[in-house]
Amino acid sequence: MITYLKGFSKKKDTFMSSVAAADGGARVLWTIPLSRRDFSETSERVAAALAVAKRQPKGAMGRFFKRLLLRLQYNGSRRYFMRHPETVALCWNGVTGSRRVFMAGAADAGVPTLYAELAPFSDRMQLDHTGVNALGSLPRDPRFYTAWAAGVAERQGEGWRALGENLTSRASRRADVRQENGAALAGDKFLFVPLQVPNDSQITLFSGWIGSVENMIALLAKVAPALPEGWHIRIKEHPSAKTSLSEALSHAVETSGLRIVVDNDTDTFEQVRASQTVLTINSSVGLQAFFYDKPVITLGEAFFALPGLVHPVEGSDALNDVMAHVESLGFDPMLRAAFMNYLDVVHFPKVSKNADGGLTIDETAAKTCIHAARAAIRH
Repeated sequence: MITYLKGFSKKKDTFMSSVAAADGGARVLWTIPLSRRDFSETSERVAAALAVAKRQPKGAMGRFFKRLLLRLQYNGSRRYFMRHPETVALCWNGVTGSRRVFMAGAADAGVPTLYAELAPFSDRMQLDHTGVNALGSLPRDPRFYTAWAAGVAERQGEGWRALGENLTSRASRRADVRQENGAALAGDKFLFVPLQVPNDSQITLFSGWIGSVENMIALLAKVAPALPEGWHIRIKEHPSAKTSLSEALSHAVETSGLRIVVDNDTDTFEQVRASQTVLTINSSVGLQAFFYDKPVITLGEAFFALPGLVHPVEGSDALNDVMAHVESLGFDPMLRAAFMNYLDVVHFPKVSKNADGGLTIDETAAKTCIHAARAAIRH
């Protein structure tokens, strides 16, 4: 039986319910259990969750009460799962704040865990026993994927491109960031940088050495002059970001010697298509750029940040060097085919959309993920 923490949205809850149905049913928790009695790991788990909470408390009093809540939730979750060792803990995202301590309590109680999240392709989801995005269970050795594909024509072919057939840009929530058929970009030589939501867990958890979106913008302004003659960096803000980065971007344009252009109007994937290279911290747009056969530069942690698939960059000096040699960047098409076919066939389970807007996972895929979660605990 699956125990999941209610997601309070139709997509989340119908998806998790369908996962549970593949395992005989669900216990649904509307709130995280609470307990005052600490474990030896409580302080460490609470500190880790507080550090990556999306809503950071303000002031000493705010931090006190936030820490207290996380402490009660970790203790309560762990005791709940100690009483129900037969279950599998399922949670949406589960890597920040309260949901992090919920899943940490389950893991410390010895219960199998499953983390759910949107996948970067339509009609697919993430369901992984170790975490989502960069915390997932995908192997980080390129040789794994080429070995998996070796000798099997379908695994080396172009079947993976069907994942991108319905690829559309994210609808904008901001009047100043649009998805229009805009500027004539053909012939321009530019590196496209789709910005991410600054406080998203992809940034707070996995930005690596670059630290933040703001730091990246400032660094790009410094390295832009290293680009070959006639090249520029083209930046677009994220359509869901609540806070505009216009001030930082204006400063970057000036300090780059006008080698940076901000284009918040033109459709994101039009800019990907017209670009020579895509640069990102770890945005899914970097992965989706594979469908356009673009070289990709990554600055942060990402499950696709593998040499050959992309160009992982560690440090400002390395980024400056990449800028200077951007014209020679490429990628390994055979590795990309193997990797993307693995995502298609194995890693991202298919879902169907219900008439009411809910999601249902493929039952066989759900059972495979649940089996992997239980097997991970046994080993």
